[in-house]
Amino acid sequence: MGRPVDLARRDVMLGRAADYVLANGLAGLSLRPMAEALGTSPRMLLYDFASKEKLISSILTEIRAREASLLSNHLAGVSRTAPELLHYAWAWISAPEQESFLRLFFQVYVDAISRPGAYGGAATAMVSDWLEIVSAIIGGPNPKVTATLFVAVVRGLLLDGLATGERARTNEAMESFIGLFGSPVIRTTRPN
Repeated sequence: MGRPVDLARRDVMLGRAADYVLANGLAGLSLRPMAEALGTSPRMLLYDFASKEKLISSILTEIRAREASLLSNHLAGVSRTAPELLHYAWAWISAPEQESFLRLFFQVYVDAISRPGAYGGAATAMVSDWLEIVSAIIGGPNPKVTATLFVAVVRGLLLDGLATGERARTNEAMESFIGLFGSPVIRTTRPN
């Protein structure tokens, strides 16, 4: 019977592995270069996480938790209308500091389309996490439907901005879209 996994060491390694993946992506991820960068061995990574797939799933879960916490902190104490909260959320997610997360998000998202199950439930969770956050911000009669629309527009504009580098245009498009949240087209509260 082997010794139990050192959970404190595993947590430290998970944090460092998440940083590594944010910096390098998942495409062509090999345990040997990753382990070398982390100051460990592929054997120890497999010992701590049981398999490469479980390591990747744990990394994606860690990164999602970090991003949700960062967004929550960004919006903490902001008691404003849904359009204002959405504006703050857009400003945060579209900032250059979030680019490594966005690149990883789109890499996983697109790869999961052609390889369903490749990331366990991580790809689905990357979408459902955002639906939960935006649904809570929006409220109103159909928050999940409105959140789905908002997340789809955000996803499209973020992808567009990453591909073209045209932040001013995508920011203007988002501000225009957020403006619809007070109109009869997209109403987040029932009219009086």
